[in-house]
Amino acid sequence: SENSSENQHFGINGKYTAPLTKSFNDLKRFWDTKSDNVIMVAAHGSMLQDRNKILTLYKAEYGYSDEKATYYADSLTTLFKTYPEYLNGNHPFFTINAYAHQEKNYPGVGQIGDKIVFGDGLLQAFDAIGYGDIAPQAILAHEFAHHIQYNLGIKDYAIPLTPEGSRRTELMADAYAAYFLIHAQGAALPLQSVQRAGEVFSSLGDCVFDLKEHHGTPTQRKVATEWGYKLATDVHEQGRILSGREFARLFDAALANIIKK
Repeated sequence: SENSSENQHFGINGKYTAPLTKSFNDLKRFWDTKSDNVIMVAAHGSMLQDRNKILTLYKAEYGYSDEKATYYADSLTTLFKTYPEYLNGNHPFFTINAYAHQEKNYPGVGQIGDKIVFGDGLLQAFDAIGYGDIAPQAILAHEFAHHIQYNLGIKDYAIPLTPEGSRRTELMADAYAAYFLIHAQGAALPLQSVQRAGEVFSSLGDCVFDLKEHHGTPTQRKVATEWGYKLATDVHEQGRILSGREFARLFDAALANIIKK
């Protein structure tokens, strides 16, 4: 079910199910934020073969009329029949994403709870370029950080997106992730692995400065990651875990320097 963490499989043939499940449990233990309500689910391209789900998506998320939703659902069916290379939706193109869903009520569907959604395509992509050892954990830690932000009111559906606001929350999520990944009581990964996580985040940066979903430049994302792991390895901070709120306060104080890079 898409409303339970049970019986999920992540990646082709469940390749990443075990490491992601372990990381998810570690994140819940590490951070002081309320997270027992957050579930982790997979996004599989096979969902695009389920006409009822496609219609529900177009109507509930995009507000399309029955007629318009039917038109687009039919277009997808035609696309897959015409171009077999799209693999009936199982091509990575359709699921090359991961995101943190905040609890929300959808008309005609009802209440959908807090989730982290992981697309098979994203896992395939980073595996293909040699980051399969670190990208899943790094991206999960980043998405979990968005749930910390939801709980703190830093990020919320009610807060309109702006380029500066999105950059702040995305760079902060990179920093939260790096802090967890290297912290002795977190994932306790070696520095080299966390630096590779910075390369993953950097590769997802953008230079579209007027985009309301702007995620920070590649350099800024790398610098935010460095800031996070250096905070965890600071000799004065060792032996304790910062609260989510204190971490955000420290990050905001450093943000001006991070975005100068």
